[in-house]
Amino acid sequence: MAIRLLPGPLIDQIAAGEVVERPASLVKELVENALDAGARAIDVDVEAGGVALVRVLDDGGGIAAEELPLAVRRHATSKISTLDDLAAIDTLGFRGEALPSIGSVARLRIASRSAGAAAAAEVRVEGGEVQPLAPSPQPRGTLVEVRDLFYNTPARRKFLRAESTELAHVVRLVERFALARFDVAFRLRSNGRTVFDAPLAGSAAAQRARIAMVLGEEFASDALPIDRRSGGVRLWGWIGRPQASRPSSDRQYTYVNGRAVRDRLLATAVRIGYRDVLYHGRQPAYLLYLEMDPGAVDVNAHPQKTEVRFRDGRQMHDFVVRTVHDGLGVGAGASPTDSHATSDPAVTRSVDLGVADAGTMNYASGVIGELFALSADAAAPPTGAPLALGTALAQLHGVYILAQNATGLVLVDAHAAHERVLYERMKREFDAQPAAQTLLTPAIVELAVHETDALETVLDEFTRAGFDIDLLGPGRLAVRTVPALLASVDPAPLVRAVLRDVLDDGGTHHLEAAAHTLLGNIACRSAIHANRKLSLAEMNALLRDMEVTERAGQCNHGRPTWTTVTLAQLDQLFLRGR
Repeated sequence: MAIRLLPGPLIDQIAAGEVVERPASLVKELVENALDAGARAIDVDVEAGGVALVRVLDDGGGIAAEELPLAVRRHATSKISTLDDLAAIDTLGFRGEALPSIGSVARLRIASRSAGAAAAAEVRVEGGEVQPLAPSPQPRGTLVEVRDLFYNTPARRKFLRAESTELAHVVRLVERFALARFDVAFRLRSNGRTVFDAPLAGSAAAQRARIAMVLGEEFASDALPIDRRSGGVRLWGWIGRPQASRPSSDRQYTYVNGRAVRDRLLATAVRIGYRDVLYHGRQPAYLLYLEMDPGAVDVNAHPQKTEVRFRDGRQMHDFVVRTVHDGLGVGAGASPTDSHATSDPAVTRSVDLGVADAGTMNYASGVIGELFALSADAAAPPTGAPLALGTALAQLHGVYILAQNATGLVLVDAHAAHERVLYERMKREFDAQPAAQTLLTPAIVELAVHETDALETVLDEFTRAGFDIDLLGPGRLAVRTVPALLASVDPAPLVRAVLRDVLDDGGTHHLEAAAHTLLGNIACRSAIHANRKLSLAEMNALLRDMEVTERAGQCNHGRPTWTTVTLAQLDQLFLRGR
């Protein structure tokens, strides 16, 4: 077949395949245009899940009558004009492809009245053919109607799902916009029935109510606020507590400069930030806003603009990891906003709680014994504020500690709590570049040939942590020195895990993640186990350690370490005051 130029309508339909996937794609493009036009109220109406009709009405600046025919031509836009503009995009739309693409696969009508115009005008497009400009009764702003989606491309229409499924996609999309812009009112109607109504949320209370509408009341009430700046970058929002984790990722919302994105780098960074506090396979809920110089992020990386590229991806990855990690690092006795609690030797009281599996874990007999050396005043409470976890009363079935604080009864899983205390201390020692130990016999690590190629990427990281690793040949490494903390552990699984992680994704913290997993296993085996009888002094010492230990609310595997029963709950249980 000879090479030929494609006709314009066919070009538009090919472009529509990238822009218009389903009715929700229409809503996304049209709402983005409304927001770029300065709208403060946006109404979306759909019929038959959006296949029969998508109508978006806004109160924005409108489109001048003489510009309406140009607005439905390909690559016509008011948002960029030079290559420099493309390198620093601060609008949601910019390509000039959406309206002509929609007009090529549906019946499109745009009616608009710009500010100061004497009257409104409208333009219609059917099958890519632009109709003459006509007068319109539109009072203000812009009205866009899209009818009979894919009426002229039946093959595409067959791939659409049931009406309820398409409507669900539209609802989720409008919810994402509602969380992106609290200063805009959103309303969605389906077949004339209101399914989502979010009034303008100017106050903190109104914003909380909007968050509760989308993410649920539990998230709005219990999520931890975070807000951190580094240079010209700010990350703020809310992260769900680990105990509110979910089996799926349906409650994860991330915005970059107001744009909703599903970015792998950011998702991976948040997951790593949660790695010490979630069950395997569980997903956190979060609402995060990343603000930065538009020139430092490329939003022109995906046809649907749902992915971005950062100018310095590694730095952004680390910034997000640390922000989430520190935001979750709340001691058992700290308020949610006190996200930087640390174990201060001046106030920590420690006792010898005993070590399980000491024969298997040579490390435990040395380091843990040092960490939990009994001091003369171990049971004495630190001066200052009331004790958040209270004073120990008794031990229940050799498993739980019962304590009394100002609000009621505190119940602590002794093993889980001790596991977290040990783990956080081990991490601090490992991260502080601990002493290295040369192995009597080098540990030989066998790998796939391509996995050894990843060693160079993280060799400096291994060296800083206390490892000495030599490449003996393709697929064969020799580990000669390891951190003292890991002297009794086979380093081969750790090295393999790190190199495979490097190949799987381009983030960072691979060695740290693998090492911390190993330390978590050591802490779990070394922590006090069931039926270990504790004295009141030992129980109180553990409570004090928990109050100044990061992430003390969960063990290393994500299980809760403590809970409370308030006096009011006890009174209700025993019908007191009735």
